[in-house]
Amino acid sequence: MLSDHPGAAAPGMRVLLASEPGAAERPNEDFAAAVPGAVVLLDGAGYVPDSATGCVHGVAWYARTLGGLLAAGACDGQVPLPDLLSRGIEQVSRMHAGTCDLRHPATPSATVIVARERGGTLEYLVLCDSVLLLLRRAGEPSAITDTQLEETGARLRPSASLPAGTPGYDAAWRAYGQRLEAARNHPGGFWLAAADPGAAAHAVTGAEPLAALSAVALLSDGASRLADRFHLATWAELGAILTGEGPAGLIRRVRAAEAADPQGERWPRGKIHDDATAVFWGMAVSHEAEAAADSA
Repeated sequence: MLSDHPGAAAPGMRVLLASEPGAAERPNEDFAAAVPGAVVLLDGAGYVPDSATGCVHGVAWYARTLGGLLAAGACDGQVPLPDLLSRGIEQVSRMHAGTCDLRHPATPSATVIVARERGGTLEYLVLCDSVLLLLRRAGEPSAITDTQLEETGARLRPSASLPAGTPGYDAAWRAYGQRLEAARNHPGGFWLAAADPGAAAHAVTGAEPLAALSAVALLSDGASRLADRFHLATWAELGAILTGEGPAGLIRRVRAAEAADPQGERWPRGKIHDDATAVFWGMAVSHEAEAAADSA
């Protein structure tokens, strides 16, 4: 169901969230949550259809289990975000090591974004290709993502000259997915949350003064594709869509674009319709903080 839901209630915190699976017959492998002072988003890394993962639980279970731990742990501002992620990965690994083969190259994994408010600062962590969009009170927005997957994919992606919908096209994308699987969590490839707690050390981290931000958006790649894959909106325009229409409005626009290119001819892509999740956290700051930001 596509809708905007108010998130966790906290002074000065208002969060809207929308999520929609890419296909009705498959579970939504995204996860998002808001807790007082923090938001998290995970995009479960899908695998080549019909391939094994070595796990009896599945990708959606992994994203929800790790996401729940991160949401709870984010409330402890004394734990650095990379440590939070490392501990979460380790804990989930212990939960299913007895039943699943965590050494399998396609063991369930997920991208991760954690953003939290701490002492007048927004701290963030981004692992893999989900997008953290920082909307500023003045100036252009910043789209923060981990580019390792993009760089790896560019090396391995099939030729755009293959006709969409043909057996050759489908086979090329299956082979591409297998090559990406082999590059997960390996030097020279890209890093996700999976079974190795060391992946947390490869995340992008940073901090921004809260007073300088009007809002923060967390986007799975199924939602960000309106800007970074389809190029139908700039990041500033995407921020305006979120501000005016909410996360559900953004996802409706993504679905309309996908429907206009049902065979992936204009925008070649592995998933014609992907799980899409967007979280929009509007910032409320005191007049004193605004004045301080204006004078900085």
